[in-house]
Amino acid sequence: MPHDTPLVTTIAAALGSAWVLGVLARRIGLSPIVGYLLAGVAIGPHTPGFVGDVSLAAQLAEIGVVLLMFGVGLHFQFRDLLAVKGIAIPGALLQSGVSTLLGLAIGLAFGWPVASGLVLGMALAVASTVVLMRVLEDRQLLATTHGHAAVGWLLVEDVLTVAILVVIPALAGAAGADPASASRGLVASLGVAMVKLAALVALVVFAGSRVVPRMLELAARLRSRELFTLTVPAIAVTVAAGSAHFFGASMALGAFLAGMVVGQSPVSQQAAADALPLRDAFAVLFFVSVGMLFYPGFLLREPTLVLAALAVVLVGKPLVALGVVAALGYPARTGLVAALGLAQVGEFSFILGGLAQDHGLLPAAGYNVVVACAIVSISINPYLFRWLDPLEAAARRKPWLWRLLNARAERRGGGVNAGSALAIEGRSGPLAIVVGYGPVGRTVDRLIRGAGVDTVVIDLNLETVGALAGEGRLALYGDASHPDILKKAGIARASHLVITLPHSLNRGPMITAARQVNPSCRILVRARYLRERAELELAGADLACFEEAEAAAALAERLLRDLGHDETSVRREGERIRREFAEGA
Repeated sequence: MPHDTPLVTTIAAALGSAWVLGVLARRIGLSPIVGYLLAGVAIGPHTPGFVGDVSLAAQLAEIGVVLLMFGVGLHFQFRDLLAVKGIAIPGALLQSGVSTLLGLAIGLAFGWPVASGLVLGMALAVASTVVLMRVLEDRQLLATTHGHAAVGWLLVEDVLTVAILVVIPALAGAAGADPASASRGLVASLGVAMVKLAALVALVVFAGSRVVPRMLELAARLRSRELFTLTVPAIAVTVAAGSAHFFGASMALGAFLAGMVVGQSPVSQQAAADALPLRDAFAVLFFVSVGMLFYPGFLLREPTLVLAALAVVLVGKPLVALGVVAALGYPARTGLVAALGLAQVGEFSFILGGLAQDHGLLPAAGYNVVVACAIVSISINPYLFRWLDPLEAAARRKPWLWRLLNARAERRGGGVNAGSALAIEGRSGPLAIVVGYGPVGRTVDRLIRGAGVDTVVIDLNLETVGALAGEGRLALYGDASHPDILKKAGIARASHLVITLPHSLNRGPMITAARQVNPSCRILVRARYLRERAELELAGADLACFEEAEAAAALAERLLRDLGHDETSVRREGERIRREFAEGA
């Protein structure tokens, strides 16, 4: 006797089709998210063949939203934003504001209500942090100051999205009334919403910070992996559902707050590791459900609307980002990375659009536009990043454009560099140059100065360079791969050049430029993989320190000490491991 199991068949079809299309998308260089969205289109009601249960998929997607937002809260750290607050906060606020106005203009042009146009603009303003980080990692930009700025920018947008989730119900309550009544209603609704939000935050953050860590620690002490794994989604879903039922907040907001609380627990790393597979599985169902709601024929029925929205995403947002970065006095490359990173929309756009649609603020056409923009923009975003270097080179070839993009940054950097350059010329003793002032750079710098040698720090973080210069240290702002920066740093008489950046596409030119000016300078390079050895030696590096070899040696040494081996045998084994890696490279 056949069983009616729409839940099982819908999940099977969603995961199976998502796997197939996700693999195909990845094989051709696209984000798997594109494959998941297309899988939803394939099993949705608007295409022939098997049709999944849309209502069940929507409920599964709600769990996906909860776990996605819980993961964001779990990894959210205010210190990450503080490090790039000078560019991330004003940049995200201005770009989101302009994008919202552009969305409003599109909505009004197509006869939508003001509230619908505003929501469309808000949804188009948000970019996917997941997509950006994947592309930055592939392009070896994630560990750079430009990558940090772009990721911080998108984190601020994520926080703004959380705030907008609070505003949407209030906006829905005021929609449709006359302007005066709408204004009063909106203010009143926002007031009530803020009171509820304050109560929710107080309960979750303050009370939850006492209860939740104890729950996790109790589960950890019981030494049951199943119980611990169960505890994490139980907290996320329970807090999210309670937020919606008792406070009228969105489940996404409740999940975000729950993630922040769990993130403060001593066992947060294990909680994150256990929640990741479950989050990823339901996130796939979330993207599939979004695709199921998309009507492909909409592209043919409303091509002008789709093209207008894509223009906001692919042209408007990047141009605003370039302008904001230039006005704030950051380098053109930072502006290009931020601009390309913002040229897409992602998962939070769906969350925002879905909530707005539930409250009657966004028509079906608006949701279709958001999904269409996501599919197109996420698909082409990795290819856009391939134009990063050619775009920067093209801007350099046009002096007026380069001045426009880089003038304020050069003025800020020139003001800091002027004093340091004079001080460097006035020093006659031994000199070493340290490129990069992260944790490794700071350690190297301290050791060199401890040996009685003056150091010149070169870094692309203007705040860091300014702080060092304020302390009377020798520090220059700029890209060390440019010969003029190395010459200002005193490369002609430097005894050592130490490059502490783990990933840099410009390390080769930097080493070559230094070697041409000062053949006797000792050049030491930090690298991540042994396969980079030949390239670095060909460029002229004297010594390279490879992270994967050092990690293997350090783990072996610690293990041997833990097993009671004497220090001589520990050192001997560490040296042997390093030699093996060096010979096998």
